[in-house]
Amino acid sequence: ITNIDHELVIETTPTDIDTGGVGLPNMLAAFEHGRDVVTSNKGLFALKYRELAKIASENNSNFKFEATVGGAMPIINLVRDVLAGNDIISIKGILNGTCNYILTRMMEEQASYEQMLAESQELGIAETDPTYDVEGIDAACKLVILANSIFDMDATYKDVDVTGITKITPESLMLAQDDGYVVKLIGEVKKDLIRVGPRLVPVGHPLAVGGTLNVASVQTDLAGTVTITGRGAGSIETASAIISDIIAIYRT
Repeated sequence: ITNIDHELVIETTPTDIDTGGVGLPNMLAAFEHGRDVVTSNKGLFALKYRELAKIASENNSNFKFEATVGGAMPIINLVRDVLAGNDIISIKGILNGTCNYILTRMMEEQASYEQMLAESQELGIAETDPTYDVEGIDAACKLVILANSIFDMDATYKDVDVTGITKITPESLMLAQDDGYVVKLIGEVKKDLIRVGPRLVPVGHPLAVGGTLNVASVQTDLAGTVTITGRGAGSIETASAIISDIIAIYRT
């Protein structure tokens, strides 16, 4: 990073939400040498967003991180660019495709959490160790990135009120369905709150998407509620967000 003649660093090392991993020194070195950075590494911004933003500003470095939250669903660019003339009141949505798939299939098949977790692992949707996803930690990190970059907070994932999906039963999903609801792992961030957990969502509501889809509803003062849906995970989807950020930096 320090010796090669280049202007842009693409940082895609594995996420480490405890220390930032090797991505943290990589990004610091890039900024200290005036490089621009595009990253998909959510651990960096879930831990040290404000510090990294300060160092980038001091060195006139641009940094983009759309891939850290919504994959191919451009929630950060939507809020920071398209809705820049609005005050953002809250952001609420489904930010983890693995949990959404498991809950969708549990309801469709009236099957247990364990059965649908195994299915999702066989299909490559869930990791061999699914803890970060199913315990809500992945969604919490994404909410922290939104909180810090959009609401100007100084939060880490440990500041999030988190409940996962491991205790949800098919019986509870059927009871919800009988009353016209589905159960979704919903994350929410606003100026005094960051939380993620299972919530009842009316059938047909914009947040009631199925499968591995992600969705986010942005409540604003002028535009009302703006909702965006898209694929939030996968290598190609993540790559599309990285390319979008590279193009955005090139255009500046």
